[in-house]
Amino acid sequence: MKTYAGIPEENALLENSKVVLVTVPYDGTSTWGKGADKGPELFLDASENMELYDIETGTEPYLEGVYLAGEVSENSTPEAMTEAVYQKTKELLVTDKLFTLFGGEHSVSIGSIRAVGEKFENLTVLQLDAHTDLRPEFHGSTSNHACAVFEANQKHNLVQVGIRSMDVEEVEYLPEGRVFFAHEIANNDNWVNDVLEKVSGNVYITIDLDAFDPSIAPSTGTPEPGGLQWYPTLELLRKVFEKCNVVAFDIVELMDSAYSKPSAFLAAKLYYKMLAYYHINKD
Repeated sequence: MKTYAGIPEENALLENSKVVLVTVPYDGTSTWGKGADKGPELFLDASENMELYDIETGTEPYLEGVYLAGEVSENSTPEAMTEAVYQKTKELLVTDKLFTLFGGEHSVSIGSIRAVGEKFENLTVLQLDAHTDLRPEFHGSTSNHACAVFEANQKHNLVQVGIRSMDVEEVEYLPEGRVFFAHEIANNDNWVNDVLEKVSGNVYITIDLDAFDPSIAPSTGTPEPGGLQWYPTLELLRKVFEKCNVVAFDIVELMDSAYSKPSAFLAAKLYYKMLAYYHINKD
């Protein structure tokens, strides 16, 4: 039995787990760097080579259980993939466990946010990303990676952090007062608290790894200079878990490359850190 991070089987059974993890190895609409379909495999491999004691919180999050709920492999069309992720998410939300997803390109989040939004009222979607991803459609599809949060912005309270790349057509769709551009963050020592003021209630966190500066996460589809750093990002996430009811999260856009290991390990540590923050605020 393959388990998340190689944890003991008793910590990986559905009935013993407080967390479910779905992988979506999809890379059907990315337009520059290809290889995000290998992201889940790289993430799981890195996780198996990670120490399972979290120094900051003094906890071992895996003891709360993580159930590998399989992968969504539908890739015939972007729309079919979105529907498959939506159905898989709905199926797992019935278990009342923390829903987590690892992609794949960012389009995989459309279906999971849709399902989570149907279950939880007053949802805030907190997006950490280099790109706005607010196009209504791109290359003939509403399920393109460039449209990853367009629907979320129409239906929910979208808060965007780390943005430093967008198309002019997206300007009209920016969530007013809830976009924290990277160049503004760089000159604002209080940016974490400013973001927290906009985030409340039930929260879905979606993290595109290109939100991070490419100096620490180079292996992603479209690395943009001027990104987020590790510890300030963890501070934000820790405070969000303290303040809000995080009901689901995903991490996407880990790309296979000759230099993928540092990025894969960052992704593995990021996921595990988020589990630690979740559990210490639930216990």
